[in-house]
Amino acid sequence: MQFKVISFYKYIKVKGAEKLRLEVKRSCEKLGLMGRILVSQEGINGAVSGEAAKIETFKNAIRKNKIFSGLTFREQGYQNQTYHKLVVKTRDEIVRFGKKANLKRTGKHISPKNLKAWLDKKQDIILLDARNQYETKIGKFKGAITLPIENFRDFPKASKKLSKFRDKKIVMYCTGGVRCEKASAFLKQEGFKDVYQIQGGIINFVNQYPDTYFEGSCFVFDDRLVSRVSSNKTSKCEICGDECDEILNCFNLDCDKLFVSCKKCQKRMNKTCSEDCKNSKKRRKETNF
Repeated sequence: MQFKVISFYKYIKVKGAEKLRLEVKRSCEKLGLMGRILVSQEGINGAVSGEAAKIETFKNAIRKNKIFSGLTFREQGYQNQTYHKLVVKTRDEIVRFGKKANLKRTGKHISPKNLKAWLDKKQDIILLDARNQYETKIGKFKGAITLPIENFRDFPKASKKLSKFRDKKIVMYCTGGVRCEKASAFLKQEGFKDVYQIQGGIINFVNQYPDTYFEGSCFVFDDRLVSRVSSNKTSKCEICGDECDEILNCFNLDCDKLFVSCKKCQKRMNKTCSEDCKNSKKRRKETNF
């Protein structure tokens, strides 16, 4: 059976967020889809997985709502469900940022094709990773700048480190694009004039140009944690130092730290990040991912 995982977002003024939440939830339940979807007065942001045919039905259904008529999707194939439950919630923001950003003045969208052409020609650009630091551990664009952030709401403060690039051409990216909409708008408010964002984010780029400029694997917010989008590995086990692209939450629930660990060390350390955590009785449940 063929499965797909898709992600999508759109910043659009929504009237009746709770009504929309219920409609989307019912649609997913009817089709047996799992995932996480956030609905807000500022739009929708979600990712779901399920049988490929039912994913197509869902895409067609959500596009029937006129405010989502131009909705685009980032898609990946997988052998089974990538989520173990369905969560559909309303939030103040569809991605938590904590600062106002004028979404009518975001960074210009650049297609993967045009970005690749710029990189092929070695144009003078700054590639900026808008993701959390733990995501960049296992993969990023070659030569990209990363920021010391653990949550997206840390971006405004961390962006002060970018002041020396104020007059440069900056191309931002995240997993699917939703964070770059806000982050690029914020940078423009702060006086950065030449700001771009990759259309569809990492997933869209690697779907079209695998094994080119994105190195390593891509962190994803589902049960997989890692999407192996390229053939190379750029990260190392935090316990033994061997090359690997496995990332997991420490199985000690009182710790829950995300860390990179090879299969050998996962077995030796009981899927925990330290000796202190190894013998903890409060353990995370095993999954098949």
